[in-house]
Amino acid sequence: MNPIQAARAAGQQIWLDNLSRALISSGELARFIEMGVAGVTTNPAIFHKAIAEGQDYRPALAAMDASLGAEARYEGLVIEDVQRACDVIRPVFEASQGDAGYVSLEVSPALADDEAGTVAAARRLRAAVARDNLLVKIPATAAGVGAIETLTGEGVSINVTLMFSLAHVEAVAGAYQRGLEKLAAAGGDIARVRSVASVFLSRWDSLIDKQLDEIGTPEALALRGKAGVALARQAYQRLLASRQELRAATLGLARIDIRQRKPESAIVHYEALLAKEPGDTLAMAGLGVAYDLLGQHARAQAVYRKGLEMHPADLGLRNNLGLSLVLSNQPRAGANVLLDLADVPSAPPQSRQNLALAYGLLGNDDAAERVLTADLPDSQVQDNLRFYRAMRQQLPSAVR
Repeated sequence: MNPIQAARAAGQQIWLDNLSRALISSGELARFIEMGVAGVTTNPAIFHKAIAEGQDYRPALAAMDASLGAEARYEGLVIEDVQRACDVIRPVFEASQGDAGYVSLEVSPALADDEAGTVAAARRLRAAVARDNLLVKIPATAAGVGAIETLTGEGVSINVTLMFSLAHVEAVAGAYQRGLEKLAAAGGDIARVRSVASVFLSRWDSLIDKQLDEIGTPEALALRGKAGVALARQAYQRLLASRQELRAATLGLARIDIRQRKPESAIVHYEALLAKEPGDTLAMAGLGVAYDLLGQHARAQAVYRKGLEMHPADLGLRNNLGLSLVLSNQPRAGANVLLDLADVPSAPPQSRQNLALAYGLLGNDDAAERVLTADLPDSQVQDNLRFYRAMRQQLPSAVR
């Protein structure tokens, strides 16, 4: 399992902040997705660089009507790329039942203070791309917040960007909640709206870390890199206190606990969710991961199996069960579970890596290599095989 897949197994999603025609045509985007990338985000600056520096767009530019304005030319180029990217990542969207597998396309930055213009642009881009795994990216300006409420009320999934504070979090959460209420009142399906709010946590770390470096004491230096996560925790706690997006906030707190290797705290959050909704697949998957982190694999497997009794087709729970069996020195049983996923196109990409791990621990390096070769370059394949051999030496002889 590579680091991207490990993050995914712990409830985190790694998104690629880049998109270009060359990235798609070369197959590199597909390889990133095979490695576990769960989404793609873009902005005008990314596309400007790709268009200005690459050769891939020149034939399309030359064929365009010379009377078109700059924005129309830009959209004419990037909409095709976003459509293709949405199609490449669609298996992730389907396998996760809409929890991942999105591509973001941003409205023009010139509309940051124009609410009506933002709404019109979002509608136009959504209609042009015509993919249900598209997120329209909108900044959390005052005008943007108003547009978010309107568009959410129309069933548009949004990626909110340029959020830097708790005030931004509260304003955006309120707009999202009001939009969902409008959509529900109009008879719309709120379950189809899967929006993302992107808080720029790294900017806080960059700012605070410089100040901590200037202080220079051991106590100050020990706090480096922690401001962003602390802000995220406060944001989720405020959402819980206001009862807005209760499930999302609780999941968020649990995932932070998993990231910080605090599985006991994560268990409290996941169990609170399951007390309200016993069939919540994300909560069951997260609870199992927390138990696996504690080394309580039997409890984790019981959670996964209970989830599969309720949701037999859930590929994420089945993948987690297979990995848990491998981690509990039952690689043959884990391989049997994971083998069922090997030929399922919509299965989580990490399921193949987990199957390779099971084969490796069983001493079947040839089978492990065949599985790994489908997703990884030869250098990484050989690194993984060496890792499996080292792990085999640590297994009880009965397992080997």
